[in-house]
Amino acid sequence: MPSFPAFLPPGTHHDARVLLWTRALRAFGDGYVSLLLPFYLTLLGFSALEVGILITVTLLGAGATTLAVGLIAHRHGNRTLLMAGSLLLIAVGIALTQASDFWPLLLIAALGVLNPSAGDVTVFAPLEHSMLAHAATPRSRTALFARYSLIGSLVGALGAQAAGIPAFLAAWMGLETKAAMQAMFLGYAALGTANFLLYRTLTPPLKMERVPQRAPLGRSKKMVYTLAALFSLDSFGGGFAVQSLIALWLFERFDLSLTAAATIFFWMNILAAGSFLVAAKIAERIGLINTMVYTHLPSSVFLILVPFMPTLTLAIVFLCLRAALSQMDVPARSSYVMAVVAPEERAAAASVTAVPRSFAAAISPTIAGYLLTLSAFGWPLVVCGALKIVYDLLLLGMFRAVKPPEEAAPR
Repeated sequence: MPSFPAFLPPGTHHDARVLLWTRALRAFGDGYVSLLLPFYLTLLGFSALEVGILITVTLLGAGATTLAVGLIAHRHGNRTLLMAGSLLLIAVGIALTQASDFWPLLLIAALGVLNPSAGDVTVFAPLEHSMLAHAATPRSRTALFARYSLIGSLVGALGAQAAGIPAFLAAWMGLETKAAMQAMFLGYAALGTANFLLYRTLTPPLKMERVPQRAPLGRSKKMVYTLAALFSLDSFGGGFAVQSLIALWLFERFDLSLTAAATIFFWMNILAAGSFLVAAKIAERIGLINTMVYTHLPSSVFLILVPFMPTLTLAIVFLCLRAALSQMDVPARSSYVMAVVAPEERAAAASVTAVPRSFAAAISPTIAGYLLTLSAFGWPLVVCGALKIVYDLLLLGMFRAVKPPEEAAPR
């Protein structure tokens, strides 16, 4: 396995590259599974309602399992839990090729490792975040999280492109579409196997020792719960402007073609991915909280202005400006949470602050869809931007004085 030492920030433990590789493998698998799963379920004969139920249970199962793992990580080694999660991922990939009835598939969905969203709210996320924080020095931590986010975003986009492989296999090799999709799920299991083998290579500095504590969160509890509430507000607002809803609004408002939309969102995602590395540089100069707020605020303003744009070109310009800034808080947020809690509480903190965000983001798209039926103006974008501005101001007011170690220490 290549080490790519130049890609790792200075002072980073060399085993961090293992976690970057496992993130890439999961992102690739999640990228195509998130697109293939609904088509596969339809192919099996399930109705739109049944598909919706299965995907909802998948998301809820992923969130609940992630929360549970984060809360027991202080009693069990992170490496052991990551390997167990990989074994579960292997089992799920194989089971998807065998199960065709609703209830077995519902059970598979509830296990918590299948990820239809192509995000990273799975059992692996809080454990890897905790280990990344231990693999980095305080001054290299944000840069390492930026690379982790960058890899997940870029490789996830490649995984989404791989969702076209079954159609290629069907057209050029005469393979049935169902069989071709099942081959992709076996590939998902193979990625789980690769992750399992990679986790086994982690050396002692990253094998988190069991810590004798009675609860997963101790002195950090109040701060973690407050951050979780604020992050949930941010995600609730973000749910009003998820990519599919922005695309829907562009279709209705400007009669945008599907081909043009694909190109636009590809470049928006590239801008967002590139911003991760810029965020680390900004955080070195102005601090993590300031980076989160001062990049997020203008991106929210740009989003609010989009519905007021009279032409498609201007609307796209402001959407791209927003994309270039809106994700800079992602590595800064992960780094900040890991920095301000006790080391033995990091896995629980990562879980508690991440999972409620997913649940909150699942609520607002329905409201946004209703608003779009009332008017083509783009009210969901305005609501999203306004809620995010409220979140930014609350975060700045409540946590500006809570400094991570590298900011509190004299330079």
